[in-house]
Amino acid sequence: MKLATLKDGTRDGQLLVVSRDLRHAAIADAIAPTMQRVLDDWNFHAPQLQALYEALNQARARQAFDFDAQACMAPLPRAYQWADGSAYVNHVELVRKARGAEMPAEFWTDPLIYQGGSDDFIGPLDDIVCASEDFGIDFEAEVAVIATDVPMGTRADAALGAVRLVMLANDVSLRNLIPGELAKGFGFYQSKPATAFSPVAVTPDELGETWREGRVHRPMTVHWNGKRVGQPDCGTDMVFHFGQLLAHIAKTRNVRAGTIVGSGTISNTDRAKGYACIAEKRMLETLEDGAPGTEFMRFGDRVRIEMFDANGKSIFGAIDQAVAPVEGAA
Repeated sequence: MKLATLKDGTRDGQLLVVSRDLRHAAIADAIAPTMQRVLDDWNFHAPQLQALYEALNQARARQAFDFDAQACMAPLPRAYQWADGSAYVNHVELVRKARGAEMPAEFWTDPLIYQGGSDDFIGPLDDIVCASEDFGIDFEAEVAVIATDVPMGTRADAALGAVRLVMLANDVSLRNLIPGELAKGFGFYQSKPATAFSPVAVTPDELGETWREGRVHRPMTVHWNGKRVGQPDCGTDMVFHFGQLLAHIAKTRNVRAGTIVGSGTISNTDRAKGYACIAEKRMLETLEDGAPGTEFMRFGDRVRIEMFDANGKSIFGAIDQAVAPVEGAA
């Protein structure tokens, strides 16, 4: 099934069930008011939501209406935890090569993960608001999952069974702020503003053969200012699957229902697949030409991130965002 959250003036929005073709929706408040409520008691709520989903697809749902991604918040508007990985080690290797650093061998066996801000996600069509273009505004196209409870010490194969929903993410980075923050030895903070997610989150079974081995095996299509700049395959070169990422964060603590885990920037070794973040393009330019030639995003720029099924139909809806200055800023 496919779920979304409608903007209604509250922090957590109103739960929606969305038809498979993303054309219609129905408010699910008779079943559960919010996405978090569903995740807290998935086994109770999911069958009821599935029944509504089937009715919606068969045009039998009462009070169905046209689905509008513009009216959506992130599927889970705020979460107990947002942990973003870097499962595409090719991306990490390029970062290090571009600055002349060696790649530690353990990066291929031990995932990189940081804990991001989870209190203020933004909707799929909301602006990327930034105080200055000088911060180095960059998009990052990712796959993300929402999990239920994962007890401390859970192994990767069992942790994979905790995945309840899959969605897309634009994990925006402010690249020019990152070096100063990392130099302090305490990780990202100001350099990672609000993350946007796709209009809908889908259950793994909805993806069919596209979801296997803890990975989504479809290309991610990325457009920047109307030009397609990347179409990397999300299942290729993903060294750590989502079960491994969940097991990693559950090594020393319990992971609770409503935790979101990101894959990190999609990155393929095949350069013909393009790029899913500007930084990777700049790294390749540095390696080939000695210096980057592509600038980061400017106010007014737009990024579109979307995934299509084998029949060319959008699976999650599109993340489609413009970059805008902080209102009232000089």
